Amino acid sequence: MQKTLARDVTCRSVGLHSGRKVRMTIRPTAADEGIVFCRSDVGRDNMIQATPSNVSDTTLATTLGLNGTRISTVEHLLSALFGLGIDNAVVETDSFEIPIMDGSSEPFVALLKEAGLEEQHKEKKCLVITKPLSVTDGVGTVSLHPSDMFEITCHIDFTHPAVGKQSHHLVFSPDMYERTISPARTFGFLHEVEYLQAKGLALGGSLKNAIVLNGTKVINKEGLRFPDEFVKHKILDAIGDVSLLGVPIRGHLVARRSGHKLNNMLLRTLLQRPDCWTMETLEPDIAAQPSQATVEKAAGSVQA
Repeated sequence: MQKTLARDVTCRSVGLHSGRKVRMTIRPTAADEGIVFCRSDVGRDNMIQATPSNVSDTTLATTLGLNGTRISTVEHLLSALFGLGIDNAVVETDSFEIPIMDGSSEPFVALLKEAGLEEQHKEKKCLVITKPLSVTDGVGTVSLHPSDMFEITCHIDFTHPAVGKQSHHLVFSPDMYERTISPARTFGFLHEVEYLQAKGLALGGSLKNAIVLNGTKVINKEGLRFPDEFVKHKILDAIGDVSLLGVPIRGHLVARRSGHKLNNMLLRTLLQRPDCWTMETLEPDIAAQPSQATVEKAAGSVQA
């Protein structure tokens, strides 16, 4: 069945680009409403539905825009909502961006669990991939393949010695998402952060909400949360971007050097190719989490 929150929940934290405190309240809403963002600081045309067609910018983050109103850095919150199986909610902010928190989706997961989940009297739909589909921008590639579950394989390749080539395979379940993906933080390079801040961007960026690398190493004193935290954060981002479909996927997402732009290109292409998918009611056996043996076998890192 579809799910929403049991009650309102509010947080206040810094915005990545503005550097100012952002107040955000997430509220329950009716079945079939989906995820809707509301700008309380905008007088009119302040509602934006979370859909692939409303993605207006993918530079540095996923930004939604409609009728001149925009809301930026939505992917980590969307990832947390999807990770917990929340289908319907209104996200109200008093700024143009979602607070960055610690750079992962873990604080959002905790916030949503604090509010509690409420089952609604409407069945959940599922988009089932029936034929492979792939898009590329000449550098990266992202594709969807038929599978009897939702799984993601991600490959990244950076020349930086602290990152290099990393791969990870996730068989999705709320538990695996919360434990192995949600704590993974966004990352950036010190020279890029300094450049952005000089341009008036990333003013709220700090070692408290990102992994920062200099020329040779991670400069955060606490180090990494996982040896492969970089690729796991890319999976976190991909889940947030793919959640814009508004329904769970049964299929295998494979991403190679992908990002927000390519992820959105995949969704738009997918919706234009109804020969590659069907929409089904999510039956109890589909909704159930994979067995622990299946998860443990498939959730480890894989080699490209």
